[in-house]
Amino acid sequence: MHPEPFNPNSRLRASDADREQAAAVINSALADGRLSVPEHSDRLDKIYQAKTQAEIVPLIDDLPANATVPATVPRGDLAPATARRQLIIAIFGGADRKGQWHVEPNITAVTVFGGASLDFRDVELPAQEIRLHASCMFGGIDITVPPEMRVVDSGFALFGGRNVGSGSPESTNPNAPVLRLSGITIFGGLSAKHKQRKARKDKGRY
Repeated sequence: MHPEPFNPNSRLRASDADREQAAAVINSALADGRLSVPEHSDRLDKIYQAKTQAEIVPLIDDLPANATVPATVPRGDLAPATARRQLIIAIFGGADRKGQWHVEPNITAVTVFGGASLDFRDVELPAQEIRLHASCMFGGIDITVPPEMRVVDSGFALFGGRNVGSGSPESTNPNAPVLRLSGITIFGGLSAKHKQRKARKDKGRY
């Protein structure tokens, strides 16, 4: 992603893809030591609140454009309905998703001095592969998946940790649904664990 495509005078509404590309630039800058953690947190918050491209430009125009993700992704490499992206943000607070909550094929979860708990055991998956961009700064994200789901993490940790375990026998099935993780963890932690679904109580019989 390069900042030039964003017009500083544009009233064009920013898309989720625009925000993700801008977030990749500041994530890379944080890893390079160009931004402090408070600066990164402040800019990230403003990026996800931006309504137009003009609001995004000043947040990235003083940074190099060597983001950790490419500007464009080949269409064939995207999950279906990739235009939809779900945002879960916890800043000095918490976010909890469990039970039969709504899940999109692409999710972005960000915690800054906060935490998030995401349980995928009882959800109806919209695609065979779910992409979760999970970033933690002085916070944590706990992920619970059903035994048959495979978890693949391509993110990285800086003064933090990311642990997705070794999987389960069911998750080795070639046709297993996949949770593909990306993002950065700084002074925080991300964990993913497999758990059996809770037994549902039988409703009244007659």
